[in-house]
Amino acid sequence: MHAVVLVGGFGTRLRPLTYAIPKPLLPVAHVPMIRRLVNRLAEGGVTDVVLALGFKPEPFFAEFPNNLCGSVRMSYAVESSPLDTAGAIGFAARQAGISGTFIVANGDVMTDLNVADLVAFHRRSGAQATISLTPVDDPSQFGIVETDANGKVVRFVEKPKLGETTSRFASAGTYVMEESMLELMPGTEKLSVERVTFPQLVAKGALFAMATDDYWIDAGRPDTYVQANCDIAAQMRSSTDAAVHADASIASTATIRDAVISARAIIGEHAQVSHSVLLDGAVIGSGTVVERSIVMGNVGNDAHIVDCIIGPTGVVQAGEVSTGGRFPESENS
Repeated sequence: MHAVVLVGGFGTRLRPLTYAIPKPLLPVAHVPMIRRLVNRLAEGGVTDVVLALGFKPEPFFAEFPNNLCGSVRMSYAVESSPLDTAGAIGFAARQAGISGTFIVANGDVMTDLNVADLVAFHRRSGAQATISLTPVDDPSQFGIVETDANGKVVRFVEKPKLGETTSRFASAGTYVMEESMLELMPGTEKLSVERVTFPQLVAKGALFAMATDDYWIDAGRPDTYVQANCDIAAQMRSSTDAAVHADASIASTATIRDAVISARAIIGEHAQVSHSVLLDGAVIGSGTVVERSIVMGNVGNDAHIVDCIIGPTGVVQAGEVSTGGRFPESENS
């Protein structure tokens, strides 16, 4: 079975990290996000993945030099201009020569959804497309999906106001589609699957949805990227997958709480790191406090950073205090 994985975004919310590294290649608990996603798809029966690319395709080619991720065959569909979701799906599916039933997944969603179960539900329903749903605490922040008792989608409600819907289920970013869907997605111009294609299917009763309460997080924001790292590392057992990698260099007087520390990260004496992610190459000086931040660069002695992102070339000076800072502030800084 084929899958189209959407990885063409600019990753603006995770800049400056994404100036150098495309968002799906950022690690989650020491493993690139895209590898975790492809491995999950493989568990559900996917044998071939085509990455729908636009922004910086070369790092993806380098990540899979033999065009394999485990046993999954990898191919690439590089857009010359952004095509939005439905446009990207249509373009990539044609580039890969997809026929029959196929999967679509968003490249920044971390979930333990059983893809084989979603496919089985889709086939039982006779749907043209099926979407996975996840429960959310605050429906007003999401596009909410209403279904009937059989799972047929009857309405989408975008960021509903209180009392506008009784549903608490949002689209979880994994879809099953039939080849006939490509007729609605020519792949030659910008087209949104959420705003255009899915409503077309709802109108003819051909879109179904399956709700689960599996682990799910959109790791594309700084706060959720940190949370995904902490959540997934907490599930791991081996020394190379643990929250604090065995190859990190950490002073005995440093304090680490609810954080993921990558191999080759360095933490100085009496530093404090909490609810943060330190990536390869991060250097945290002595006496420094790091809270709710993502660091790949250098944070000087006795600095204090909160809700910051430090890119690979970023430097926080000794003694500096920053909340919400981005280092460097632009790609050419």
